Amino acid sequence: MTTHRFSQVDVFAPAPLTGNPVAVVHDAAGLDQSQMAAFARWTNLSETTFLLPPTDPRADYRLRIFTPAEELPFAGHPTLGSAHAWLGAGGVPRTPGLVVQECGVGLVEVRKHGETLAFRAPGLLRSGDVDEETLARATAALGVARGRVLRSNWVDNGPGWLGLQLAGAEDVLGLRPDFAAMDGLEIGVIGAHDERDRGLIGADYEVRAFCPGLAVPEDPVTGSLNAGFALWLTAEGHLPPAYVVRQGTVMGRDGRVAITTDEARQVWVGGSCHTLVEGTLTI
Repeated sequence: MTTHRFSQVDVFAPAPLTGNPVAVVHDAAGLDQSQMAAFARWTNLSETTFLLPPTDPRADYRLRIFTPAEELPFAGHPTLGSAHAWLGAGGVPRTPGLVVQECGVGLVEVRKHGETLAFRAPGLLRSGDVDEETLARATAALGVARGRVLRSNWVDNGPGWLGLQLAGAEDVLGLRPDFAAMDGLEIGVIGAHDERDRGLIGADYEVRAFCPGLAVPEDPVTGSLNAGFALWLTAEGHLPPAYVVRQGTVMGRDGRVAITTDEARQVWVGGSCHTLVEGTLTI
């Protein structure tokens, strides 16, 4: 048996218990893949991560990301939560203010600005139009009228997202999905709040993420999906270069995801992180 430092971090959380938790196992080199997968099943969180020494000399650490069902090449809230945990455990990045994470999609940059972290959105593994048969299956599973879908696209940067932009935030909040009918689809939806609501809630758009293959079939707050939406919709001019998303509302959460675009047209996905649990894991 081996003992490892353990953290549980609330990500994209303006206050504790409002975001999406990720379990982080530090110094995980002594664990094999079967142990990692078993622990991820046991935590029953959407993702559990394992911090390892990097194999790329440009990286500060290597990260493996597991859902209860599979390993992912990339995921957003685990990236921010793991960087937060690594820094909190005394990690010192090679470049001040910039953490470089090695994971399945390659190197991912995470920058620290005050109390918030933001990752640079990785390129999409799959993009482009959604065929009509798949789109019909997705809209039927969500119970949304086809006329309320403004546009659709594959926005897969690891988890396999199919993205839909709906006519408004009320459409997003009103969805009552049939998870069985999704039949393997991972579907994300985004819709704009009206001007009055934007001022009241401090967010421009509402997002929901449906992933029936996970322990929790609706993900509370989702960095990878928001990164995919930003790459797709800002490039086409349908979203501004900077905006704030609210996610997790129907689940009793109050997540906030901040999207910014820098001078080099790189998209950054950021939010606040809070370590809520610290201790040791012995397996």
